[in-house]
Amino acid sequence: MRSALQFSAFLLGGGILLAGCDGTGTSPDAGSLDEALQARLTEVSQGEGLTFFLLPHADELPEIPQDPRNPLTREKVVLGRLLFHETALMNETRRPEGRFAASCSACHNAAAGFQAGRRQGIGEGGMGFGTRGEMRTRDPAYPLADLDVQPIRSPAPLNAAYQPVMLWNGQFGATGPNRGTEASWTPGTPKEANFLGYEGIETQAIAGLSVHRMGAVASSMASTHPVYRALFEAAFPGAAIDREQAGLAIAAYERTLLADRAPFQRWLRGEAAALTEAQKRGALVFFGKGGCSSCHTGPALSSMSFHALGMGDLEGAGVFLEGGADPSRPEHLGRGGFTGRPQDAYAFKVPQLYNLIEAGPLGHGGTFTTLRAVVEYKNAAVPQNARVPLDRLSPLFVPLGLTATEVDDLVRFLEEGLLDGELDRYVPSELPSGYCFPVNDPRSKVELGC
Repeated sequence: MRSALQFSAFLLGGGILLAGCDGTGTSPDAGSLDEALQARLTEVSQGEGLTFFLLPHADELPEIPQDPRNPLTREKVVLGRLLFHETALMNETRRPEGRFAASCSACHNAAAGFQAGRRQGIGEGGMGFGTRGEMRTRDPAYPLADLDVQPIRSPAPLNAAYQPVMLWNGQFGATGPNRGTEASWTPGTPKEANFLGYEGIETQAIAGLSVHRMGAVASSMASTHPVYRALFEAAFPGAAIDREQAGLAIAAYERTLLADRAPFQRWLRGEAAALTEAQKRGALVFFGKGGCSSCHTGPALSSMSFHALGMGDLEGAGVFLEGGADPSRPEHLGRGGFTGRPQDAYAFKVPQLYNLIEAGPLGHGGTFTTLRAVVEYKNAAVPQNARVPLDRLSPLFVPLGLTATEVDDLVRFLEEGLLDGELDRYVPSELPSGYCFPVNDPRSKVELGC
C-alpha cells in the first residue's frame, strides 16, 4: 500500500483524474435516420436540439448540476470517490463481525450500473460478491433484525446530478419538489436530514451513512488512516471531520457519475456511427410513437415526476424484510408513503435509463428480469400489482400499440444505445485503508482475490 504522502500526491496530483422507426414500416437509409432523429429531438426538446440531451463530461465540474451549498471541487470528488468505496467507513455495525464488511458501492456497484445487481441490496449481514445478478447474498448466521437491507430496490446514483430529490418516493432533498413537505420530515428518521437544507443527493448521502451504519467515527477513521485526514482538510479546509462532511464528499463524487460515453451520447456529439440503424430506429420509437420521452427526458432521460404504473413491490421469496408483505409499508405507497397525500399513493419517481442492461432486476420492486419485459409491460399496460387501485394508475399508463419490430428496436436502443461500458473509470484502484472493496467480508475476500 502507498504511504500517506504518496497516496495524497497520487490522488491530488492527477493519478485518478476523472474521465471524464418512424412508425411507417419503412426502413430509411442511415442518413435519413440521422436527420429524422435530429428533427425528432429538436421537436421534443421544444427547439433546444441535441444539446438538451447531452451529459457533460465528468471533469467538466462547472457544467454539472450542483447544490450551491456543496459546490463541486476536484478535492471533494477525489475524497468522495474513496469514501464511496471505503469499507473502513462501516464502523457502527450491530454485530462485531460486520465491521468494515461493506461500503456504499456494495449496493451501488459500477459493474451493475451503480445498482445492486439483485432485487435487494445487502450491506451488513451479507456475504460474497459473485456474479452479476446475485452480487451479495445473506449470511444465514445473521438474525433478520441485524441485517442492513434496502427496503426497496436500490436506485442508481448514475446521472443523479439531474435529480433534485432522491429515492423512489423522492423523500430526500429540501428543495425542488420537496418544498412544502416539511411536515413529512419526521424527527428521528432518515427524513430528518432534510432539515440540513441540502438537495437530494447530499441529503441521501448524509442520511445513508447513518442508515447503513457508516461514518459515525469518520474522524477516528481519518486518524487510523492518515491519508484521509489530509484529503478531508483539502476538501473542507478548517471544517470538522464528521459524517456530514463525509456525506457531502460522497455526494460530490456521485454528481460526477455520468454515462457520457454511451453510444447515444457519442451520437449527440456528432459521431454518427456510434448508434446502429436499429438503435436509431429504436430512438425514434422512444422519442416518438412510444411516448417514452414524455417522462424520460433531459440529459439523464429522467424527470422529477411520479407515476403509478402498477408494478410489483419488493416482497416475497428471497426478500429479507420484517413485515415486508405488510401492505401498509410506506415503501409500497411510493410518493404517498412520504407525503401522506392520497393522490400520491402508489406513484414512484421516474428513473434515469442509462446502463439498465447491467442493473439486474428492474422496477421499484425488482419484479422485471429484463428491459424487454419492462417495455412489453408498458406496451400492454396491464398492471401486475393488484394492490394498486385502477383509479390510481397514471393516465400515461395506456397501451402503446408498438409492433414487434418496434419493440425490438426500442429494446436495442435502451440496452445498447444507452450503455456506457466504461463505468469502471469511476472506481479507485486502491483505498488508503488497504481494505478489500466494494465488500470486505471473509467470503468476498476470497472471491475478489484481495
